[in-house]
Amino acid sequence: MPRHVEACRCGFNYADLPPVDAPVAVEKTRSRTGGLLLLIGGLVVGGGFALALLRPAHTTAAAVAAPTPVSPAATDSAQIAPAQPGVPLTTAGASLITTPLPAAEAAPVAAPPPPSSLEDVVGRVLPAVASITAGQARGTGFFVRHDQVLTNAHVVEGQSSVKLQVGDASYTARVVTVSQSSDLAMLEVYNPNPKQVTLRLGSVSTARVGEEVIAVGSALGVLSNTVTRGIVSAIRDVGTVRLIQTDAAINPGNSGGPLVDRTGVVIGINSLAVAAREGQGIGFAVAIDHAAPLLTGQGANTSSQTPLTALSQAMGGPGEGEALRAKGEQTYTQALSWAAQNGQQIDEYWSRYASTCVTSSSRSGDRPWFAVFEPHGVTLNPSATVNCESWLDTIRTNAVPLKNTIDQAAEVARRAGVYPGVMRDLRRRHRLDWTGWQQ
Repeated sequence: MPRHVEACRCGFNYADLPPVDAPVAVEKTRSRTGGLLLLIGGLVVGGGFALALLRPAHTTAAAVAAPTPVSPAATDSAQIAPAQPGVPLTTAGASLITTPLPAAEAAPVAAPPPPSSLEDVVGRVLPAVASITAGQARGTGFFVRHDQVLTNAHVVEGQSSVKLQVGDASYTARVVTVSQSSDLAMLEVYNPNPKQVTLRLGSVSTARVGEEVIAVGSALGVLSNTVTRGIVSAIRDVGTVRLIQTDAAINPGNSGGPLVDRTGVVIGINSLAVAAREGQGIGFAVAIDHAAPLLTGQGANTSSQTPLTALSQAMGGPGEGEALRAKGEQTYTQALSWAAQNGQQIDEYWSRYASTCVTSSSRSGDRPWFAVFEPHGVTLNPSATVNCESWLDTIRTNAVPLKNTIDQAAEVARRAGVYPGVMRDLRRRHRLDWTGWQQ
């Protein structure tokens, strides 16, 4: 309140103040104190400007604030950033991100490919399956590499080389490795086709009872590329061999062919079937796992027990003698099937000129040209207008190899214990019966 005003509207009066003994001294003291404060303030302000000039240009005054004390552990584990205006310091390792990233869209999942049709699977398998001629025996094999074929040991038994037929291509192959205990054999193909289709091998461990399987082979030794379908009926351990039981038809000649699943992967090698008089729809394939040693050049096993003999014993059936007899019967059937197929061509050639060239002939067999096997069995027409001698010689040249094959197969069957009546019934079934056969 100014000194010239005696009283304030608030009711204060200067007259009411107590008397002051030394007003001059008070004023002097007050002015000295104020001057000292101004001097101190000037020093503080001047020092602040000096510090500001010494700091880096990019550091702001707000960043000079004293940092929050931190523990030594926090300092060692993370670099502490200086405090920012309006942002509280956090402990070491704490996340500063409070807004999560937007969720990424799920990648589209491709639908599984539809299962291959049966026709597609068969179409991929057939080019890798070969018909095998091993002496008198006929069977099947399949390519596991462009120069290697897998088949049954009983198909190539006693042979060092065999003939292969794959579509229109013919090859010769040598028998490399044989395992009697698993009834498997590996063949090496001479001059193979580097582009030969092969089959992928699986494992019996992936086979499930009830799953669909396909058997491919040369049925009866002459019907190449025969395909039958069935299911896995059971998986059985017989002796040292694991067998896949199936109701897919396995006929003589199918031996050595592949048993594949619905993806075309080989899980077994078709090996044997139970005779019709003992059971219907029961066939067996050796598990493909037994082929692994042969693929590495091992597994040459000379054990006398084969899957057939082991299976016969496991079923409580006859012993090895009956198994040998069954095998001899199978071999004889294969020889007759081959002879019957080739005999049809001789039938046609005989019928074409017989009415012109033949005056009389012996008819003691199912086919009229069997007469060439007998002395003076055919009497020719001397007045024929064609060269009947040349025609008869062609008949004989083609008929004799068939007769020799049947005779040799009959001898093998006889030694195996095949009954003469069984052999006769088999010949009649193929229209190859003749009174001059050995059995």
